[in-house]
Amino acid sequence: MTDTRPATRIVELPTPWLREHMQEALTIYGLAMGYDSAVVAGRYGYAVQHTERPGFRAVGAFAESPDGEQLVGFGYGYLVAPGQWWHDQVRAALDRRTAKKWLPGAFEVCELHVHPDHQSRGLGRRLLHALLAGLPHPAALLSTPDADTKAFRLYHADGFVDLARGYHFPGDSRPFAILGARLPLHPPSRAAANS
Repeated sequence: MTDTRPATRIVELPTPWLREHMQEALTIYGLAMGYDSAVVAGRYGYAVQHTERPGFRAVGAFAESPDGEQLVGFGYGYLVAPGQWWHDQVRAALDRRTAKKWLPGAFEVCELHVHPDHQSRGLGRRLLHALLAGLPHPAALLSTPDADTKAFRLYHADGFVDLARGYHFPGDSRPFAILGARLPLHPPSRAAANS
């Protein structure tokens, strides 16, 4: 049987383009994370501010639709630094030795989301690798809901390790895992990629 789904392309997103299409990207974020529209609306200002941080980089996945290409997934991140909300939360969650080993000079994968209609096609992995490819940073860090999800399994299969588990960020009742990977990120084995 031949796969008739249209090809999806992954590209680095210019910062001005992402700012202009941030609402579109955040709609994907809300659907992928199961957040209601109020949470998504409240995220807009923060997301635009993130685009101004040192080392900012973004990638997007585009699929053909009847109206032309449409954004179906995106990811972005930047250099973590003291004083940033996420950095300071993670610093508090990690023991001193782990924080000293992982935080300095690290790249935060702040957002990485695929529209639910386009999940389970390898787009999350492709976005992750495109976002982290060629970065000059020693490590990548991220937080993800601490549950047996496709995303959690993807990160572990691609070399991320647990730095903290069961952490509660203010404003979200779910526990989160904080994960880290040394860069460059190596593609997973073929067996892991197909799991």
